[in-house]
Amino acid sequence: MVAIIDYGVGNLFSLRSSFLSVGVETVVTSDPAVIRAADRIVLPGVGAFGDAAQKLRQSGLAQVVVEQARAGKPLLGICLGMQLLFDKSLEYGEHQGLGLIAGEVRPIAETIPKGLKIPHIGWNALHFGANKHPLFRYLEEGDCVYFVHSFYGAKCADSVIATAEYGAELTAAVAHKNVYGCQFHPEKSGEVGLNILRAFCEKEA
Repeated sequence: MVAIIDYGVGNLFSLRSSFLSVGVETVVTSDPAVIRAADRIVLPGVGAFGDAAQKLRQSGLAQVVVEQARAGKPLLGICLGMQLLFDKSLEYGEHQGLGLIAGEVRPIAETIPKGLKIPHIGWNALHFGANKHPLFRYLEEGDCVYFVHSFYGAKCADSVIATAEYGAELTAAVAHKNVYGCQFHPEKSGEVGLNILRAFCEKEA
């Protein structure tokens, strides 16, 4: 079973529908006992990092997420949920993350050429490098996914498993042991996104 964490931020029910469509039992929950009993955890998120981090901590769920990830349970962060996995974010001040992926979240405006629209919205191709991660086992180089973001994972080269070009190579996905993150939205990315969710739910991910 996959537990999608409900802490008041995120596109929860379309995400649940995506998991169900690939045949995976899924529950949207804020109950620590249900999260601990699940086989895998998904941390969604939309909006501002500071607000989301505060809600996650105030709910007591930040501690549960970190505890379960450090115990080896597979964890997937999506969009802002991926950014929360990092050590910190520099989005409108400095905010502490969960510290599960080494690195920080910075504005894409610092990196991309002036004149490109922010946020980065729309379909973009994934690039995997020489060694494609098992999370992308069903994908081909250049498959497209759907992005909506103004900030990105930086100083995280050791964990990057996919990039996307938007005037510069931006972090599209990260992984460290059993912890994974996608800056894009698999649940909005058609069959490509479903194949990522399918791979995440397999033992080899």
